[in-house]
Amino acid sequence: MTRILIFAGTTEGRRLAEYLKRAGAEVLVSVATEYGETAFEEDDRIKVHAGRMDLAEMKGFLRREELSLVVDATHPYAQVVSANIRQACQECGAEYYRLLRAAGSGKEELSDCILVDSTEEAVAYLKETKGNVLVATGSKELSKFTAIPDYEKRIFARVLSTPEVVAECAKLGFCGKNLICMQGPFSEELNVAMLKQCKASYLVTKESGKAGGTPEKIRAARKAGAKVILIGRPEEAAAEEEIFSEQEIRKVLLNKMGLKPKRKISLIGIGMGNPDNLTVEARNAIQRAELLIGAKRMLESVKFLQKPSVCAYKAEEIHSYVKDHPEYEEVAILLSGDVGFYSGAKKLYDAFQGEELSVYSGISSVVYLCGKLHTSWEDVYLMSLHGRQQNLIAAVKEHKKVFALIGQKGGIEDLCRKLLSYGFSGVKLSVGENLSYDTERIREGTPEELLEQKFEDLSVVLIENEDAKGTVTHGLEDEAFLRAKVPMTKQGIRSISLSKLRLSRDSVVYDVGAGTGSVSVEMALQAPEGMVYAIEKKPEAVQLILQNKRHFQTDNLTVIEGLAPEAMEDLPCPTHVFVGGSSGNLAEILKAALGKNKKVRVVINAIALETVSEALECIRTLPVTDVSILTAMIGESKQVARYHMMMGQNPVYVIAFTGGEGDE
Repeated sequence: MTRILIFAGTTEGRRLAEYLKRAGAEVLVSVATEYGETAFEEDDRIKVHAGRMDLAEMKGFLRREELSLVVDATHPYAQVVSANIRQACQECGAEYYRLLRAAGSGKEELSDCILVDSTEEAVAYLKETKGNVLVATGSKELSKFTAIPDYEKRIFARVLSTPEVVAECAKLGFCGKNLICMQGPFSEELNVAMLKQCKASYLVTKESGKAGGTPEKIRAARKAGAKVILIGRPEEAAAEEEIFSEQEIRKVLLNKMGLKPKRKISLIGIGMGNPDNLTVEARNAIQRAELLIGAKRMLESVKFLQKPSVCAYKAEEIHSYVKDHPEYEEVAILLSGDVGFYSGAKKLYDAFQGEELSVYSGISSVVYLCGKLHTSWEDVYLMSLHGRQQNLIAAVKEHKKVFALIGQKGGIEDLCRKLLSYGFSGVKLSVGENLSYDTERIREGTPEELLEQKFEDLSVVLIENEDAKGTVTHGLEDEAFLRAKVPMTKQGIRSISLSKLRLSRDSVVYDVGAGTGSVSVEMALQAPEGMVYAIEKKPEAVQLILQNKRHFQTDNLTVIEGLAPEAMEDLPCPTHVFVGGSSGNLAEILKAALGKNKKVRVVINAIALETVSEALECIRTLPVTDVSILTAMIGESKQVARYHMMMGQNPVYVIAFTGGEGDE
């Protein structure tokens, strides 16, 4: 196994060593002090060498340990050490990689800082000033600050808490309250407290990037009313060598050493989007993550964490990126709302099957809105109209409470119009916009009251219908339908035919030769989560079907004006087909249906013997199974004076079968 040597003088170096160890590498770590040694726990995969080495000692160490791969992760200001490591590698034939932390301050952060190029320049500036100074540059160059007049009183030095450092500072005259011995990193709040305690007018620090706490120091100085003297980062000496970030060097070394690290993937529900509503678990998981992935709106909500991020929301796209970037050990995938409520988590479970996957639920919009409305949600029927088609009208008709996600422009206005068109003028709507944000708004009213108002595209709504009726059975009275002079399949035949069809709640059905639409309406009521396509060639019948659609509130019924099978061509794949009238095209209709779905369930109603003969020929020649043929001769009573006379209807052949014989 290839071993690697890391000169780990920084937090990034320590993290890299631990990362490679977890990935299965054998790591040697070189640190300058015994204090640095305490940051590592030695075992069979990680060994630590403590103590500064000059050039000759470095070369001897490389040759003695037979090392051919070296990472220089020393501090950005340790120029002499870096030069020695680079030269030692060149002379010993070892590959050299420079890991350098990124600068952590932008132009805005530095706008009110006093920028200098060296410690000497900082000292020269301070000689011309008055007031206390907190020096947070470490102990190595602390001696240079003794050139400042009255430094023993003015300068407060923050250094590491080791006996060696304390003794060296004491020799220079730094002691008592002017010597602060602590180990970082330091929070912004702690920096503020120290600056105020020292009554500091100035803070001297180096541009050590985010890992070195530079942004926190600058913000703290502003709050404490202190000026920042920032010592700029020196130019990297070896322009010919490529400089790598922590993530970049990971990827290079993984490929170089043939390692395959284990990833930790977190699926995180971020709630409505306001970061204040993140659960503690979710927030901690996001803070641990090295990479955040999600749609733009999700990433915007946590951009204050300043984490590397990738804008993506498709499962295959996310999986592909994570697979191609093994340098990210902990990845957080951000999902809106709760991971179990119309979430992309469902596809991600499959995409990352076999990976170490953690799931953190968020606060869903239905829970939040119902809480604001002081109502329970265990009896709420849940739906989403955000990027999908669902039969909301059927849900409102069947359930007393319906919650829906709305995700399109004018979605609430369209919903109000649709509810009014189907006669739901008395239902109550509670519309939530920008939930959890300062601009949150919840408006209540009837569809008519809310119709002319404007709402955000991304809204949610709770619809309450006190007149909801839960149970739907087939067998509606013939008198319930609008008929005119269009032929209609009677109640008894409808009941038998629907039983033979064996519909499910989500069936997709063609009603060929739909007539008044009585069968179409009953099928739409039986399949509220599916879709029924009523195909009819006569214009007066088409208008009658549309009237019955509104009358029975069957929004999942679509009328197709035309002649089958041509009218079937652009329709989605059917699960069921009912043929009430074929206009002599029965064989072509059945072939077209089987061509779309070889397992389609078919029921044919035939009165004419010629149609029966044609149907029997189709059964003999087409790939079908599970054939059932019955004749229904139904008599219905009619009152004449005080007597009830049975009035016979024409006999109807009900022929049913399922496609599939060709698969045997």
